Order: sequence, then structure tokens, then C-alpha cells
Amino acid sequence: MTNAQTDRSVATLAGGCFWCLEAVFENVIGVDRVVSGYMGGATVNPTYEQVCTGRTGHAEVVQIEFNPQVISYSDLLEIFFAIHDPTTKDRQGNDIGTQYRSAIFFHDSDQQTVAQSRFTELEAAGIWPGRFVTQIVPAVTFYPAEDYHQGYFRAHPAQAYCAAVVAPKVAKFRQKFSQRLKSR
Repeated sequence: MTNAQTDRSVATLAGGCFWCLEAVFENVIGVDRVVSGYMGGATVNPTYEQVCTGRTGHAEVVQIEFNPQVISYSDLLEIFFAIHDPTTKDRQGNDIGTQYRSAIFFHDSDQQTVAQSRFTELEAAGIWPGRFVTQIVPAVTFYPAEDYHQGYFRAHPAQAYCAAVVAPKVAKFRQKFSQRLKSR
């Protein structure tokens, strides 16, 4: 989805814990803003505690505002598929439950087409063992996560989960996509 007034687009992705995705995508050239939140469930204004039960139907997601003149939606998806395992249903590492599923929430038919094409291309490339289970579904209402989740890795890099899980994903991104890395 592109906002004609600002020439910015929005992508919404789910690939496990939103702290991991946020920590990676906020370092990507062309990404202006990343907000952690929830999408895909039935509960209105869900809380983190509710989503963690797995009963709301929501996934932990990041909503990414980006400049498509600098980075394409397809390139964002390439990064997305490289930094999480799209072959494990309802889990990423030790995070287990539907809230940790792999999903692309498309905002328009162009995003849907690109997502399906990237999905097919990357699965065929055999980068990950097994079949992709990533859902490609229409975006619905986005609920921003509580304030303390925003920028969590930046604020708490030494926290145990961040050091053990988030930091390696950020390092993998920095190594594999160094040309996409914002300068500090």
C-alpha cells in the first residue's frame, strides 16, 4: 500500500517474536518506521498477555513504513525470508504458538502478487529445508503493541532473550545484507 501524499508504502510481516523483526528492519536503508503489533485475530485491542495465550488468533507482527524508491517490497520480503524460518508452522525456535506464525499480510493486489512470487521463487531455491508454511493473507486491523515493546532490542540488548535470540538474527542480517544496512 502506497500513501500518495508521502510516497511511502506499508508492509506487515509476522515471523516469530516481533522484537526480532523490528530489530532487523529498523536497520534497513529505506525503512522509515517499524512498529511492533498484532494482526490477524478476532479480539479487538488485544494485549500482549492475551496474544501470548494463543487464543486471540493474532500474530505478533511488525508494520514497516518504507520508501519504495529506496527499497522494494520484494527486497523487504527477501530479508524477511532470510531472517526467520518459513518452514516451521506456528513457531520460531523456542517460541511456539499461532502468535509466532510466519505470515505476510498484504495491503493490496500488487503486494499479494509480489509475495506469492517471492514465496514460490525462494521455496524453489531450496534455501530452507522443507516446504514453506508462510501464510499470504489480506491485511486486517493492525493493533500497535504496548509502548514497552517498541524498540525493545535497542533499549534492552543485554536482556537474556535479546542476547540469545534477537542479537544473532540482527548479526545474520548485517552479514548477509550489509549493502542494505543504514549507516550509524
